[in-house]
This record gives sequence, structure tokens and C-alpha cells, in this order.
Amino acid sequence: MSSLKIGCALWTLGPTPDVGTLRRHMEAVAAIGCTSVQPWIVNFEYTPCILDPEVGSERDRKAAVKAAEELGLTFSGFCAQLQGAKTYGGLEEEDGLEWRIDKTKQALTTAAEMGGPVVTTHAGIMPEDTEHPAYQTLLRSVSEIAKHAEEVGIYFALETGQETPQALARFIERIGNPHLKVNYDPCNLFRSGSREGVIEGVAILKDYIVHTHAKDWNPQTKRATCGQGLVPWQEYILALKQIGYDGVYAIEDETGVEDILDSIRTSYEFLQQF
Repeated sequence: MSSLKIGCALWTLGPTPDVGTLRRHMEAVAAIGCTSVQPWIVNFEYTPCILDPEVGSERDRKAAVKAAEELGLTFSGFCAQLQGAKTYGGLEEEDGLEWRIDKTKQALTTAAEMGGPVVTTHAGIMPEDTEHPAYQTLLRSVSEIAKHAEEVGIYFALETGQETPQALARFIERIGNPHLKVNYDPCNLFRSGSREGVIEGVAILKDYIVHTHAKDWNPQTKRATCGQGLVPWQEYILALKQIGYDGVYAIEDETGVEDILDSIRTSYEFLQQF
């Protein structure tokens, strides 16, 4: 029997415009065997998003919590991904920055109210030059958001892939807030780095990893099904176990294939061997 806690990044199944759709998505992954879900929580990209307070009501969010409880699911976290005019995340772009900061803080408050321990996002592009104005803007915005995460009692986790693990670790250390953490995605790191970097990154970020995404990378098929790509799963999962990681592996597949439930099921069965 697997020792892994296997969940699902729920946007893999598409937008959740109402509680009924959200519940059906949760039912589908619960039937596969997942014990947790990570829903989308901002009305961006996967829209409409019923969990965004500007779209749904408090009653809707309470109904979502009840649905998860009835299905035996927990919320491993939520995703509050936004975008700037130029970059995915945009927390280093001054134009529209205050809105993105406030929106992310709103997501943290909502997640805390729903019992979620972490909100994840790609923050933006981190310049190599730490004195670059965009780097300084990123420091300021993420620091403010992390402070709010501390105030509401949950984590704000930056997803790997837009910079090296070394650069991300230095950035987090510079901010110095214990509520600023990492959502580790091996596929993202592989695509932007190397096989070795996926493993080395775990050790570099060991003090910050609180959530992970489970997806693969196959440049031939363009599929993200775990075990069918180039991610070195055995070494990667061993590395996580060696640092004492006992959190969720949330299956994520954004490839948009028609048989997405089959992809999730195949990923789940693959991860069960560990």
C-alpha cells in the first residue's frame, strides 16, 4: 500500500462555475482514490470560479466545504494564480500590482476560512540581478502577501519553475517570513532545467516545501500523465522522503486531453507504487 498522500489539482477537470460542478469534480477524483483536492480560488484563467468571493457567496463556500467533508476529502490547499501584463504571476510588475496583491491576500483569507493550509501561485519572473527594480518589486509584494498569510495563519507557497531552486531559496531567505513556503513541481523544474536539478532542488528547498504537484513531462506526446514522461519519479520521491516530506502529491494535468479522468487515474495508480 502506498505511503503517499495523493490528491488532485482540481482545475485539471476544468472551471468550477458553481458548487454543483465543483462537487462533481470532487466526486470524480474521490472515486479514483484521491483523498484531497486543491481547487482554484481566483476568477482568472479557469473562469468563472465559484470560490472567488467576488463570484460566489459565503453560502457557496460553506456548501463546498460540506461537499468535501461528505466525500471524505480535505483541501490540500488552493491556487490563486494571477497574471500581469507581461508575466504569469505579475507580482514583479508595477502596473496593476496593488490589485494583484490585494486579490492574493483575499484568496489567503478565503482559504483560511475554508480550512485550507496553503495558497499556491507562480509569483512572476525573478531577475538574476537582485538589485534590479523588478526584483525589488517582487520582494515588496511577496513580503506583503506573506505577512498577510501569517496574519490569517496559513502558508503562501511559491511554485517552482520560473527560476532555479537556488534563486528561489535565496529569495525566501531574504524575506524571512516563516509563512512563505514552496509548492514543488518537478515537471516545471525539468522543463526549465535538468533531471539532476529536479532532485537537487528538493535538498536546496527542503526547509520550505509544504505542497507538491504531481505531473510529468513528455516532449513527444505532450502528455502530463505521471510515469509516462521524463520526470525521475523514483529518485524524486525518495529525495522528498529523505527530507521528511509527508505532504500531498496533487495530480495536475493541464494538457487538455479528452480522457483527462483516465490520465488522473493512471497517474494515481502509478503513484500508488511508492
